[in-house]
Amino acid sequence: MARAATTSDVFNAVAEHSRRDILNYLALQERPVGDIVATLELAQPSVSKHLRVLRDVGLVQVRRDGRQKLYRTNAEAIRPLHEWTSIFERYWQQQLNRVKERAEAKMKKVRPNPNSRSNHDPNSTEH
Repeated sequence: MARAATTSDVFNAVAEHSRRDILNYLALQERPVGDIVATLELAQPSVSKHLRVLRDVGLVQVRRDGRQKLYRTNAEAIRPLHEWTSIFERYWQQQLNRVKERAEAKMKKVRPNPNSRSNHDPNSTEH
């Protein structure tokens, strides 16, 4: 099966780590390209290319403010990613709950019963 172009599919677009970094950086507020370049320490042409891909699939939006372009994430377009990953979130939560239950059961076997008295107990009446 042929792989979808990164310019037409949000899943392929976010497969590239630099694009995920850009989305993370834009998550809290809109920013100009220069800020993205400086903060993520990427080359400006590379950032522009990644922003174009993200914009083409709808994950970021752009608006002009004078001569400057400001980019921000499009939360609605990210929803399919969130919904898909939530399936795995439920799976991992179940796995973590199992690990926790096993650890707690193991700790019960290892810990002495606090109600039993041992020979090392200073309050014990046995000598």
